[in-house]
Order: sequence, then structure tokens, then C-alpha cells
Amino acid sequence: MKTTRAYAPASIGNISLGFDVLGAALQPLDGNLLGDEVIISDADEYGLTVAGVFAHKLPANADENIVTDCYHFFGKAMQAKGLATTPVHITLLKSLPIGSGLGSSASSIVAAFHGLNEHFERPFDQNTLLKMMGELEGQISGSVHYDNVAPCYLGGMTLMTGQEDNVTVSLPVVKSWYWVVCYSGISVSTSAARNILPNAVPLKDTLTFGRQLGIFVHALYNDDYAMAASVMQDVIAEPYRKSLLPVFDEARDYSMANGALAFGISGSGPTVFAVCDDYRQANDIANWLTENYIQNEDGFSHVCRIPAKGAGSQQEQE
Repeated sequence: MKTTRAYAPASIGNISLGFDVLGAALQPLDGNLLGDEVIISDADEYGLTVAGVFAHKLPANADENIVTDCYHFFGKAMQAKGLATTPVHITLLKSLPIGSGLGSSASSIVAAFHGLNEHFERPFDQNTLLKMMGELEGQISGSVHYDNVAPCYLGGMTLMTGQEDNVTVSLPVVKSWYWVVCYSGISVSTSAARNILPNAVPLKDTLTFGRQLGIFVHALYNDDYAMAASVMQDVIAEPYRKSLLPVFDEARDYSMANGALAFGISGSGPTVFAVCDDYRQANDIANWLTENYIQNEDGFSHVCRIPAKGAGSQQEQE
């Protein structure tokens, strides 16, 4: 019997200045795993077991779990290629909170698809698998976007192209930056966070968005990290979404006054992030956020880097 384990890390969507087109994977410095894992084993019939810190937040019915949707989607894609699948039992270790802004659904989806692809000897190439991941993510959020699934799957910082053949490209990562992330413990659904946004963006903000994104990419490729940090401001979503996040303004003010180069909302929130180039300052901000931004026992803070690698897997044969 073959068993495949696959892990997919948490991610920051948008990174403030790149609404729906920028994303970055996360890896805590303390060695803790911040992401979801699946264990796939050969079985007589399909089954799903859910465990982990946030397992109780998921539907009790396996048919309502996104991992089950991934399994059926993968099977249909295999059939379309004339390939056969055999039943498996999947255990989902749910370590990311739902509605956290850390790419929780993306992490489960990426772990499931990556694990299934490895278990069945890699029938799909990277770009095809990424598009499958995006389609399943779109079923949850209401529209197909890759700012969480792409960095979660591939690692690093990714820029979405909007093209079919090459869904995403990798951007240079500032290796000296620390990324402080703090989940407050409350839940903000992606659909609710989208519904709070206006239907149209003012021309001034649209021009600012385009200018900032262009400058950011240019600065990364030219190692001008101060310039890159200077344009990490959200003019599209944050002015509206921050009303959903208690203590957001206070958290921003403290972080920016105590060494942060940038501060913003991770994805749809409520997780926030701060970028620092000094570890002591990053740790101080993480401690302050733990004491002041976290709302309940589910919350947490981590000082992270952006890892070069995203999803990973290993196999065992019995």
C-alpha cells in the first residue's frame, strides 16, 4: 500500500498593493508548520478523515469538504486523459483557521491536488495543476484568482499574469525582510470582504494602483528595497475592509512607529502583516500584536520569511 503526504503553506494574498495579482508563501522562523497537510493512502473506497487544530471548524459531512471536491475533480480530469484512478483515503490535517486571510482554503486545495498528483505518478504538469487549483478556489470565493494558490503551490512571491499558458511568474524575494503575521482569531469570509468593496474604483486610485505595482516590480528587480516598501499601500480594498478588523488602525500605527517598513491586511483579513528588516523589531511587533490585536484563543502571531519552495510531498510504500 502506498501513502503520500503533502503539505501546503499559508500565504499572503494581495500584499497590499497587488489586489488579486500578488501573493507570497509564508514560513515561520520558529520551525512551526503554518499550513495544511494531507495524507493519502490506497483504499477500497474513498474516505475522508479531518483532524488538526481547526478541524472542528469544517463541515462534519465529508461530501461538503473542499478536499472531497478536489478528489472528484482530479478523478474527472484523469478520465478525460484516459487514465484510471484507484480509491484512496485522505486525512486532512487542518492547521489553518477558516476565513483567516492566510489562504486557508487554498492550502487545503493545493495540498490535496499536489498530493493526488504525486500519488498517481504526476499525470498533470505544473500549469495544468495550478489552473485546477484556481478553479476549485473560485468555487469558494466566487471568482477564479490565484493570489493564494499560486504562492502556496510554487513558493516565493508570485505575480498573476491573467494568461492561460503561464498563469503566474515569480518575483525576486527580499531575503532581508521579515514578515510578521497576526491572526486575530475572528473570521472574515472572502465573499463578505468582497461585498464590502465598491463596484467601481475612482480613476485616481486606479492610476495609483498601476503606478505602485509597476514601481514595486521594478524596485525588486533593481534591489531597491526602500522603494519597494514605500509603495506597499492598499488603495483598493483596505480603506473599506479595515472596518471589519477591530484595532486595525492602532496596530498599523504601532507597527509603523516601531520599525515596520509596511503594514497591511493579509488577503481579505482579519490577519494583518508587517514587513521589517530587523528581527528584534519584527519580534517586538509580533509580541504587541499578540497582546493587542488578537481577539480570542484562536489567534496567533508568527515572524516569517518567504520560502523559495511551496508545496512539498513524500511517499511511503508498505
